Amino acid sequence: MENVQEVLSNVAGTLNLKTLSWDAALRVAVLVLVGMAVIRVLMKLVDRLLERSKSLASLHVYIRSMVRVGLWFLLVLMAAGSLGIDVTSIIALLSVAGLAVSLALQNTLSNLAGGIMLLVTKPFQVGDYVEADGVGGTIAAVDLSYTTFVTVDNKEIFVPNSQLSAAKIVNYSALGRRRVELTVNASYDAPTQTVKEAIQEVLDAIPQIQPDPAPAIWLSAYQSSSIQYVVRVWTAAGDYWDVYYAIQEGLRESFTRHGIEMTYDHLNVHILER
Repeated sequence: MENVQEVLSNVAGTLNLKTLSWDAALRVAVLVLVGMAVIRVLMKLVDRLLERSKSLASLHVYIRSMVRVGLWFLLVLMAAGSLGIDVTSIIALLSVAGLAVSLALQNTLSNLAGGIMLLVTKPFQVGDYVEADGVGGTIAAVDLSYTTFVTVDNKEIFVPNSQLSAAKIVNYSALGRRRVELTVNASYDAPTQTVKEAIQEVLDAIPQIQPDPAPAIWLSAYQSSSIQYVVRVWTAAGDYWDVYYAIQEGLRESFTRHGIEMTYDHLNVHILER
């Protein structure tokens, strides 16, 4: 507090309105008018540069505001210096105040830095289904401090950007399509070709399955009481679960029509009589 009063007293002592000449006042007025014109030109240049940078589209407003504040701050310092005011003490005071504010708002500034990083790198966008930092859901909003997730059971979760920018992010929507993979068990008595034909009938009846790459059906393992088949198909990212459950339901009906037994582990108990 004493430092603030000392700086203010120095400024008041330096700026004496009684000794202020008309020449000095005119010089300051011209400096301010020229400075305002220069700020306008520089801001137009900044706007053009920002328009060319599509990766910073989400930050245009914030970058423009920071540049404008910085330019006006420099103009004020130049005007104060032309009046004979010692600006070094003012800058020192603002530096101390900025340090105090940054320490008090450490978490907020950390979230702000994380938000800028997410907006620049764009690991996801609004509408993507993402898993990160133990949270999974559709991205509803990306702000400078928090990112909003909407879970499948319609809950909103606000994740601080400082945590999200440092976490491993899995984006299920970015590439546009996903591969559905599941395993099916069939009896040893069922011929392999019959099992494949039954599975293919199910796949052909699901329009969301993409033809390229073509669906794949492979015999993958010989287990203790069944043969395991793996099924791999491609679909749009938004149709993943619809295709997954459609295959699961269709397999049971198709296997029944083809007389294929869907086996499971058995435990045979033999009782010996004495």
